[in-house]
Amino acid sequence: MQDTFIQAYPKLLQPSVAVAGLWLAHGDEPLLSQWLIDALRPHWRAQNYAIKRIELVSVKSWQEVLSELVSQSLFDDASALIVTGNHKPDKAVIAELERFAIDAQTGAHSHSLLWLTPKQDKRAQTSKWFAPFAQYGHIIDCNLYNEQQRQQLLQIQAQQFGLTLSQEAWQLLMSHTEHHLLSAYQTLWRLSYLFAPQLMAEVDSKNTSHENPSSQPLTNVALDINDLQAALVSDAQFSVFDLSDAMLAGNSAQVAKIIFQLKATDEPTTLVLWAISKDMRQIIQLMDGQDPQALGIWRSKQGLYQQACRRHSKAQTATWPVLLYKCDQAIKGLVRQPAWELLLQAALELSGQRLFKAH
Repeated sequence: MQDTFIQAYPKLLQPSVAVAGLWLAHGDEPLLSQWLIDALRPHWRAQNYAIKRIELVSVKSWQEVLSELVSQSLFDDASALIVTGNHKPDKAVIAELERFAIDAQTGAHSHSLLWLTPKQDKRAQTSKWFAPFAQYGHIIDCNLYNEQQRQQLLQIQAQQFGLTLSQEAWQLLMSHTEHHLLSAYQTLWRLSYLFAPQLMAEVDSKNTSHENPSSQPLTNVALDINDLQAALVSDAQFSVFDLSDAMLAGNSAQVAKIIFQLKATDEPTTLVLWAISKDMRQIIQLMDGQDPQALGIWRSKQGLYQQACRRHSKAQTATWPVLLYKCDQAIKGLVRQPAWELLLQAALELSGQRLFKAH
């Protein structure tokens, strides 16, 4: 059986999972491999498995794996082996792995073998060594192929932490962490202790016991963008939210000061662009007659947005999408102009200080 990680992971969080037999997880995202182990470990412990690790330093290491599988502890019902390394088994070992998998299916033993490898291409997946896992075991593709999968996985983690984020909060989180899975996960972990310490204490206690691994907090703490803004602690003297206030107020000197400070403290350029583009987009929508409440603009900031609208004409705002596109291209390294120069230009443009005349 072959699944993607996003298909397999929720199933492993269910109360009862059959874990005996062969498992192969391949991918270049280490965090997914760790989450897979974390999802399997409660099932192993609940069934009194002895959990061991073996690293394949050569093809001969497979003999150590096979020896471990046939030896059963007097105190444990079965063994769960976590095997790492990319040395492929030879013909004899392949035959033993196939026999091992078939015996697990028939109930002859309860041992479990999880092999973690780098990403395997289509050619590798047609190799003989791959066949026992594909025909008699479980294969999990631990790779992310689009942004939607990344957010789906993070939403599962947020739920386990007792958190529910609004869509706008998700957009801010992903921009703040530059769409990096580990950074986003670490931020969710910190948020859980800030907003749901009592729920986290419950989750931690269950994870360290033999209780049902799928148990979840009964209620979640709902976070909106205001909560997330307050929680995202930056080392900088200023944040992108200070930048937003300065741009909307037309304080060009403060805008330049904040941009230079954000650059000096390595604030993610994607987050700065998010703040500028969000304000520019909302100003354009307001000038088109849309209601500020319908746009999700906080009542406390509606006056600043109206003030910004009065500073600009539709002819001026018509040039903003092109400028934002240039900023995005610079951040991605597709144009030679430094990203911070273009971000400064865009921020000052919004504040009412145009650096260059429109052509």
